[in-house]
Amino acid sequence: MIILTGGAGFIGSNILAALNAKGVTDVLVVDRRGDNFRNLRDLQFSDFMPPDEFARAIERKSLPDRIEAIFHQGACADTTNTDGRYMIENNFTFSKLILHFALSHRVPLVYASSAAVYGSSSAFAPNRENERPLNLYGLSKLAFDNHVRSVTAKSGSTVAGLRYFNVYGPRESHKGKMASMVYQLYRQLKTSGRARLFEGIDGYADGAQRRDFVFVNDIVRVNLALAEGPARNGVFNVGTGHARSFNDVATILVARLGKGSIEYVPFPESLAGRYQSFTQADLSALRSSGYTESFSTLENGIAQSLEAWNREYDRTGD
Repeated sequence: MIILTGGAGFIGSNILAALNAKGVTDVLVVDRRGDNFRNLRDLQFSDFMPPDEFARAIERKSLPDRIEAIFHQGACADTTNTDGRYMIENNFTFSKLILHFALSHRVPLVYASSAAVYGSSSAFAPNRENERPLNLYGLSKLAFDNHVRSVTAKSGSTVAGLRYFNVYGPRESHKGKMASMVYQLYRQLKTSGRARLFEGIDGYADGAQRRDFVFVNDIVRVNLALAEGPARNGVFNVGTGHARSFNDVATILVARLGKGSIEYVPFPESLAGRYQSFTQADLSALRSSGYTESFSTLENGIAQSLEAWNREYDRTGD
């Protein structure tokens, strides 16, 4: 059996789709029931548990004896959430329970961290001096990364934390305001014909802020690769290693859709001091771990995403 937390979510459901494509269906999906549940309707899995039931199953030692890997994607991913207790319970305490279960059973664990841990830093190697989170979400992810660092130095099984940069792709339509900017700009162009970008800030011209946009299929491939093979421990960035501007994203979408324009809007005061105007993954640690696959270009990733997004949009209207 494989355990997949957050299995109905954006990245989790794409991992499940990749497992199904390999003929793997004995998967325990752990997630809350919500709008994201529609991500599972075309996928196969053998069991489903809400997080609290899964936590009890760990504590009662009632999970199956043979577990091949754990993909821990479940979290509170709302970067605007300020409820410290809720964030820590979901992103730290629950994750710690899964970590120590995996270690005690020597089960490979690959879990989702985030580039939000870098916050105000201008360097993006997974080193402590670069970790400056700007919000509670980033802090909760960093707290767990540091706990992993403190207990896994001599682990004989894989514990790999993946710091995702700006992930986009199929199966994210349920995320609302937390969906990728690539998807949000797609929605804006489909509904209003205008892609709204921020005016210049932090020394960047209008729409010229740059992020490392990474296609979800590449994220999935890294997860599966690190869960297999020799034991690997550490925290690894997962991005393309190449920052692209929001103007690039909007221009590619307009060209692909065959219509639309770009509109620049004032930068919101509420984000002042809490916004990353530039991110770019340093992939040195990931490459040193033995992962050599290339990453999709923004042009190719958007082209593949549009095929799925257009089908989703035509089917649901949202």
